[in-house]
Amino acid sequence: MSLIELRDVTRSFPGVPEVQALKAVNLTVEAGDYVSIVGPSGSGKSTMLNLLGLLDRPTVGEYRIDGVVTGVLDDDQRARVRAQWIGFVFQAFHLMPRRTVLENVMMPMLYSGVPRGEREGRAREVLERVGLGHRVGFHPPTLSGGERQRVAVARAVVSTPRILLADEPTGNLDEATSAEVMELFDDLRADGLTLVVITHDLAVAERAERRVRISDGRISELA
Repeated sequence: MSLIELRDVTRSFPGVPEVQALKAVNLTVEAGDYVSIVGPSGSGKSTMLNLLGLLDRPTVGEYRIDGVVTGVLDDDQRARVRAQWIGFVFQAFHLMPRRTVLENVMMPMLYSGVPRGEREGRAREVLERVGLGHRVGFHPPTLSGGERQRVAVARAVVSTPRILLADEPTGNLDEATSAEVMELFDDLRADGLTLVVITHDLAVAERAERRVRISDGRISELA
């Protein structure tokens, strides 16, 4: 059974004419896979991310996570699955500037069912792992771009999700810092995390074992 499975998924948006952002997409991702999805602006990458992250629903077709048909879940059930199964990393970091690094990383555990007494210890442990154990009391605006993205990665994985979705994770970083963040992704994947990285950067895409191209809402597997 695949961890992620899209079956004939189409996502349409109303208008004259109607816009089909995704067109009859079929995709399977196995547990532990490292997949990059590449394509130009407007190709459907963001729509794909929103569907995979349970932030949106297909217009037609079916999305399964570990065999669970997500289309039959109500909004509360989808939120619970998202909190327990999926971590997100975004280009813009989306950290809370008035909260410390430690508080930012602890935040997802409020929603994923981690007992209160375990939260700080887990947050500190994952921050050590991403090389930021010495920054726990800092606030995000005082950190470099690379450090902020490492905080974002720590926040994404602290609840031990099965899937990490990354949307242009190096888009705001220089080449050297991008390489450091992608090495961190390699380490996470080596531990069994399933990675789906959406990017327009071919250097980032080529680090993945599988590369999928999306163009005009349709996908194709790259060699």
